[in-house]
Amino acid sequence: MSDAKERIARLALDLGAEDIGIANPAVYDSPRSPGIETVFPEISSMIVMAFRELSSCESDCMQVAMNGRLDLMDFSRGVNYRLATFVERELGGRAMTVPVSYPLPMSKETQGGVADVSMRHAAVAAGLGTFGRNNLVLHPRLGSRVIFTTVLTDVELEPDAPLTERLCDDCGLCVESCPGGALDEEGLTDVMKCLKHCQPHGIGANIRFWSKYGDASPDERKAMLVDPGYWRLYQAQSIGFQYFCFNCLKECPAGK
Repeated sequence: MSDAKERIARLALDLGAEDIGIANPAVYDSPRSPGIETVFPEISSMIVMAFRELSSCESDCMQVAMNGRLDLMDFSRGVNYRLATFVERELGGRAMTVPVSYPLPMSKETQGGVADVSMRHAAVAAGLGTFGRNNLVLHPRLGSRVIFTTVLTDVELEPDAPLTERLCDDCGLCVESCPGGALDEEGLTDVMKCLKHCQPHGIGANIRFWSKYGDASPDERKAMLVDPGYWRLYQAQSIGFQYFCFNCLKECPAGK
C-alpha cells in the first residue's frame, strides 16, 4: 500500500468510518448517472467510505428510525469533508465531496432517483460490497446496514479490486417485506412504488395537497391546514428527506 493510500485509510478509520476502499474511475459504472468525467474531468481516484447504519432502523417509530439516519448522514458528511481537506492540504491534490443521498437532480425525468454520482456503484467499484436482491450494496461485515460517501480526487491512488463473491443468499425476505412491491422484478427497484411508501410526505404528496388546496373552499382550507397530513408535509419540508420505511435493509440477514 502506498504511503498516501495508507495515510488516507488511517485517517478515515480514525474519524469514524467503518471501512474504506479506492475505486478506479474507469471501473465505476452507474448506467443511469452522468459520466464521472462530467463531474470531475481530471479525476484519478474515488475514495469510498462505509458507515454503519444504527439499530434505529429497526424501530417501529418512524421518527426514531429517520432521525438515526439523519444523525448518520450528518456524521458521514463531516468525515467526508475532513478527508477531502486532508487530500488537498496534505497531499496537494484536488478533492470533491459526494455525500449520501445528495447531489441528485430533482426532475420529472429522473423522479429524484438518479444520483450525479451513485454511491452504490462507487462502493462496488471500490471493493466494499456486492449488490443484493434488495438492490442495496451488501458489505462483507455490515451487510445492508451501511451507507457510503465518496471523495473524488485527482491524486492517483492504488485501486482496490472489486469483490467477486456474491454476498446475498437470495432468501427473498427483502422482496416479501416491501410494502409497495418495488422489488418484485429482480435487478430493478421500481422507484415510484418505493417512494410512495418510504417517502409518503415527499414531493408527490406535496403536489397533491396544494392542488387540492387551490380548489378548496375557505372552510375546507382551514380544515386542511390543521390536518396531520399537512403537518407532516411541513415537517418534511424543514427536515428534508423523511424515510418511513427501512424494511429492505432491516429485514436483510446479511451482516447480522
